Amino acid sequence: MSEVLHAVTLVVDMPITKIDALDAIAFAADGNVEDAGTARPRVWLAPHAWAEVEIPKFADPPPFAIDVYSDVSGEIAWAQARRLHGALERFGWNVAPPRAGVR
Repeated sequence: MSEVLHAVTLVVDMPITKIDALDAIAFAADGNVEDAGTARPRVWLAPHAWAEVEIPKFADPPPFAIDVYSDVSGEIAWAQARRLHGALERFGWNVAPPRAGVR
């Protein structure tokens, strides 16, 4: 991966654990959770694009963030975020539209 990351964030307003959210993302993306036992688990959405979940700390209530990253371009990050947004909405999740990310 390059040093520059392009990010797009999806915000989900529902109570869920990080691993359950990652499992749902993996199911929606027809992929797997990679590095599940680490501090930075991710789901690959496409070559050069992956999703990470940020759950609130200290028992804060939802919402939580799904950050979609690309190490190539913002266009790839946006395309994969829109694709994931649609897939999660089809599962019945209430997901805010993609917005410029955190990195």
